[in-house]
Amino acid sequence: QVQLVESGGGLVQAGGSLRLSCARSGRTFGSYAMGWFRQAPGKVREFVAAIDWFGGGISYVESVKGRFTISRDNSKIYLQMIGLQPEDTAMYYCAQYGTARVVGSPSYWGQGTQVTVSS
Repeated sequence: QVQLVESGGGLVQAGGSLRLSCARSGRTFGSYAMGWFRQAPGKVREFVAAIDWFGGGISYVESVKGRFTISRDNSKIYLQMIGLQPEDTAMYYCAQYGTARVVGSPSYWGQGTQVTVSS
């Protein structure tokens, strides 16, 4: 079993920055792509960003391009967020895909970390 634990969320003013982290534990053997998703109240969960095992294959939802940056090291993935806007307010989830490339839907999910952006 794999556990994903997010951290770094919080309350910021519009234009502010946050850096989310996601730590993997448990059955971590193997090479897997990772991603970030978010869900705002009353809305469906949406894809935010993803990165493959090799650190490439990076993709973003259009609304965060130029403001968010996904990265990873041996044990964690990160989401650097700048220029935050109220519409970025959501619960942010870390996710692990079933392969080294970003293919299909994630296999594992974290519990989420709340990001709230005030206007």
